[in-house]
Amino acid sequence: MSAHGAQHDIDLRMMSRAARIALRGHGGAEPNPMVGCVIATPAGDVISEGYHRRCGGPHAEAHALAAAGESARGATAYVTLEPCAHHGRTPPCADALVRAGVARVVFARPDPNVAAQGGAQALRRAGIEAVHMPHEAAAALTDGFARRVLHGLPRVIAKWAATSDNRCTAHPGHGRWISSARSRQMVHRERARVDAVLTTLATVAVDDPHLMPRVSRVRRVPRRIVIDRMLGIRADARIIRTALEGPVEIACDPLSRDARAPSDMATFAAAGIRWRELRPEGDRRDQLRALLQELASDGVSTVLTEAGPRLVRALLDADLVDEAWIFASTAVPGDTCSAHWPAPDPSRFSIADERRRGSDVVRLWRRMR
Repeated sequence: MSAHGAQHDIDLRMMSRAARIALRGHGGAEPNPMVGCVIATPAGDVISEGYHRRCGGPHAEAHALAAAGESARGATAYVTLEPCAHHGRTPPCADALVRAGVARVVFARPDPNVAAQGGAQALRRAGIEAVHMPHEAAAALTDGFARRVLHGLPRVIAKWAATSDNRCTAHPGHGRWISSARSRQMVHRERARVDAVLTTLATVAVDDPHLMPRVSRVRRVPRRIVIDRMLGIRADARIIRTALEGPVEIACDPLSRDARAPSDMATFAAAGIRWRELRPEGDRRDQLRALLQELASDGVSTVLTEAGPRLVRALLDADLVDEAWIFASTAVPGDTCSAHWPAPDPSRFSIADERRRGSDVVRLWRRMR
């Protein structure tokens, strides 16, 4: 193998490691991006590693450099995102890398945030080799962050469980659950990491869920957002009764609040329900885009859907979905009276991962850049 080929193999292996490390920050780093950093010798021996643990805290490079100490001098730093060059809540990472004396920096994606750009140029001015090496898994970590800073929208994960014939409701003889216990555990872990869970009145009326994560380690308590244009939600719904355990917001037409019984409004107030205005004009896609833009401006970085085919289809039609998690049962037939789930458009989405979890086949579809 040529020296160039050997170096490429080392770079690829180290960047893949940095991408895996970055995932440890999911649920703590947001609304900042998940970022991982590996510092290695030119031969590819790992010296140290770090990841962005929480918003406002030290960046991945800072953690890795602190762990490396003097060993960082002459080493290569592999970072999933271009080191920042601006003074925000933390000092510029590009400056820290220069002071540490690294010889080379490899990054997977240029920083989409205009305020933070320029790290690669700063490194080169200091005589450090700065290499942009595209890496799909590493770049995917910051897709949601890029969407928010460039388009003013949060990352939307549309999640659903499909029967063996792609319906949204199991046959009455097969119990309540479509997905396996292992799949449901995966969903609860994600609920404990996202900023918001989005549902509709229809789901609340049929299933009466509380949509809180049920895991031992909750990294963040998500906002639970109910789209309920005419404010038909029952005042004793579980999601209302548990509102003091985690915030609940209802998006509705303001006129519907004025028409609701004062006793119900008193119950909502006691539960701490927050209200969001659902624009009456425009179609459903326009309303969803406006709602998501409002959430993004309010600090929401990642949204997980917990709803039926109608909302998922509207989000897909409006091109508002970044990832689709489909838990397809191989064992549970559908109720022939229930609706079919939509399919992600293969011209806009590709399968990033596919695996078995219990009796399910789980497919992760990701928006193509």
